[in-house]
Amino acid sequence: MEGTYVLRVECADAKGLIHKITGVLYRHGLNIIQNGEFVDIEKKRFFMRTQVSGQTDPVRLKREIERALPKDSSVSLDKDRKKELILLVTKEPHCLGDLLVRHEYGEIHANIRAVIGNHETLKPLVSKFKIPFYHVSSDKGTQRSRETKIHAILGKYQPEYIVLAKYMRILSADFVSRYKNRIINIHHSFLPAFAGKNPYQQASERGVKIIGATAHFVTTQLDKGPIIAQDITRVDHSHRVADMAQAGKDVEKIVLAEALRLALEDRIFVSGNKTILFD
Repeated sequence: MEGTYVLRVECADAKGLIHKITGVLYRHGLNIIQNGEFVDIEKKRFFMRTQVSGQTDPVRLKREIERALPKDSSVSLDKDRKKELILLVTKEPHCLGDLLVRHEYGEIHANIRAVIGNHETLKPLVSKFKIPFYHVSSDKGTQRSRETKIHAILGKYQPEYIVLAKYMRILSADFVSRYKNRIINIHHSFLPAFAGKNPYQQASERGVKIIGATAHFVTTQLDKGPIIAQDITRVDHSHRVADMAQAGKDVEKIVLAEALRLALEDRIFVSGNKTILFD
């Protein structure tokens, strides 16, 4: 099959790994477009992301690479394509609106298949982009029954990633476990400081000088999953609480979009509770 592929390798570190991998690629007549590798010295683990182009049999290529590597190796080979996304939202429109606009103009390498909201507040916004909106009320039924409904929607679309675009609800451990390293969340970076309600009011009263945002994979430990992307913006004494909140929303949009780009381009390896990024 002719095309562009992304090869991802993780295995125990050893001498000659790059030579072995690129040797297989050469024998298949593939051209390396981009390559990156990293060795975690403490864990003695080798990571490599390689983008190649040409005509090949991907099944045979993957098998030959696996044979050339240690037995514990994890190898994936995916043809470049748009991935499928489902967005989960509550009432805040800034992250959702940003992703919908980027999607409309081809700025994210994905198809947003549907949006699921626990309120109907954002349904009119989603309808402008002709994307299905599903309402699964957070006020009806048990958490288990609500998540069963969400599972059914996800099963219909089979997304690679689920994006919590300011979805202000805690997902159960059972739900999260079904989609390991596939749920991406965005939140302000004050945590663990200023937890609870009105974080920007608390931050203003403390006189903070920077406001940040963090995008991470969701795990069963609340807000402690592997971090994908972070950024900050500076504020000072002249910023009112509303100004700080707006600054926070602006940086959240940028960080979430960056985290999605990295995920959609297969640039993230999860190692324990941290990420290794090839950018």
